Amino acid sequence: MSVYSMTSYASGQQAAPKPEEASSAAKASRLRLAIELRSVNSRFLDLQFRLPDELRQQEPALRELLVKRLKRGKVELRAYIEGRDGAGLQDPSPRALQRLSSVQDQVRAWLPDAPALSVADVLRLAAGSEEQNSASITEAVLPLAQTVLDDFVQARAREGARLVQLLEVRLTELRRLAGEAQPLIPKAVEGQTQRFLSRWNDALAGVDNAPPAAAAQERALSEATAFAIRIDVSEELGRLLSHLDEIQAILKKGGEVGKRLDFLIQELHREANTLGSKSTVLELTRISVDMKVLIEQMREQVQNIE
Repeated sequence: MSVYSMTSYASGQQAAPKPEEASSAAKASRLRLAIELRSVNSRFLDLQFRLPDELRQQEPALRELLVKRLKRGKVELRAYIEGRDGAGLQDPSPRALQRLSSVQDQVRAWLPDAPALSVADVLRLAAGSEEQNSASITEAVLPLAQTVLDDFVQARAREGARLVQLLEVRLTELRRLAGEAQPLIPKAVEGQTQRFLSRWNDALAGVDNAPPAAAAQERALSEATAFAIRIDVSEELGRLLSHLDEIQAILKKGGEVGKRLDFLIQELHREANTLGSKSTVLELTRISVDMKVLIEQMREQVQNIE
């Protein structure tokens, strides 16, 4: 299963058919429906619609269409109608004018005082072809939205695959750093233990009425052991490697993995931070800093995964 990015863009257009009796000028200005889908990262699915008045009634169906395919992200669907004249006027067809003239004659035969049709009346009443055109546009919304959504999801999958590659590179780097840290831990613990015992003995040498040597040595070993446990980061390093294995498995499985990855990134950062705070040698401190840089880069990428 693919891993999907929450950042994507897709668009599409479709022309509306004109009725056969429309004039040549009307045919030349065919209306076109255009739909754009764009998204950025978000903790939840946040849908926003920018629709012209003619398409407002399609919003519930469009919302249902998006909810079935998308799980997270701030998604904006924008639809608009292109190809309208500046004032929205089109030449009435001869058939429409003939029909209006016939109807006017019938009305005035019964109502002689009825006023003649004005140009505005003719344009308004002859707009049947435009209404038919708008109906065609409305019917085309969902099929076009489905096509655009398919392209949109494919673009999300391509971007998701790129993010997976970047994450895998950083997983490899973190494993390498963990491998460098592992042999340093016992050496660091042993070195600090010896330094602790040396300082302990030096302190006792300058104290009058010092306890018996055996008792002092036993107390020194007990304190040194407790100190060694406090600075030993083997457990933290083991958990860090376990988190890396889990992230690798999640990326391989795919699907809706963004929230789980975000949690594991927080755990990685906690272990790397503890490694640095417990470090008693400069090399382990450097490794901790390098780890935290890589983990922060991973955090930025994971925030874009659905």
